[in-house]
Amino acid sequence: MSEKKSSPIHFEGKNAMEHVIEARLKGLEASREIHGTEMPGHYHAATDAAKETAFLLVALMILLGEKGVDGSWLGALVAGWMVWKVGRSAVLGWARLERLHRVIEEERWEIEHHRAQEKEELKAMYAGKGFEGKMLDEVTDVLMADDNRLLQVMLEEELGLRLESYEHPLKQACGAAAGVAMAAALVVGGWEFLGEKGALGMSAFVIAFSAAISAKLEKNRLVQAIVWNVAIGALAGGVAYFSAQFIRL
Repeated sequence: MSEKKSSPIHFEGKNAMEHVIEARLKGLEASREIHGTEMPGHYHAATDAAKETAFLLVALMILLGEKGVDGSWLGALVAGWMVWKVGRSAVLGWARLERLHRVIEEERWEIEHHRAQEKEELKAMYAGKGFEGKMLDEVTDVLMADDNRLLQVMLEEELGLRLESYEHPLKQACGAAAGVAMAAALVVGGWEFLGEKGALGMSAFVIAFSAAISAKLEKNRLVQAIVWNVAIGALAGGVAYFSAQFIRL
């Protein structure tokens, strides 16, 4: 009988700890973004934009081949591509913030309308951290006395969110702009001074360098990240080149 009383509608038939686990999964879903959760969004936007720009330009130059590349329309292409990447990063950033605000308001509503259940969730979370007895009761009472602190604790401890990791969309947009500008300058510069080989070399460098930055910030294996990214770029470029040769036959 007591077990039924401790499982109100708010928990949807689950006990407090099961509800906490479900809420943590919900928080992870809300915090997910196209740029990933492991490193700052503006770094990811910059490295992602740089890799895509490097591949786009070198593939275009290879496909044009003997026809050559006209500097004026190439500049127009880079300008349009930059606007696309900047706008896309900003829109994705705003969408992520919108999801965050929705989760915050949902949690605020639960605090205002289901305080008893929120207190039970707090106890379950801090009991899992090793608190017990009088100390557990005191910690719970202190947190329940301040709604703002309680909201922050529930967002961070229950949902697993880290509010400081959410960047302004314009910061991510600036990262994308920097990535496009850097890659375009290097690849186009390589083409101007060394021709097709220069463009290929600078494209590979941009992709490898961007992959290395991402791997370092995400604490992934550096060499593996570089090799895979460069290999994928080479494979995609090869497919584009040989497809074009087949079509021309």
